Amino acid sequence: MGLMKVFSGSEILALALQERIEAIGVDTVLKNNIQSARLGGFGELGQAVELFIRETEFSKANPVIEEFRMSI
Repeated sequence: MGLMKVFSGSEILALALQERIEAIGVDTVLKNNIQSARLGGFGELGQAVELFIRETEFSKANPVIEEFRMSI
């Protein structure tokens, strides 16, 4: 059982999706490459924030993820 990436994009959108997923009781992991790059002393461009969930919880979170994708 591993983690599955469900979103990659801006920090604002990732946080909005994270809030929606956690509202239904699914834990998330947010990987922020922007902050990691800044602390490392170099910049990061592009899809710098990624959101992960457990693979076993994908079926529960998928309707929320799809609804979010259709709204952006």
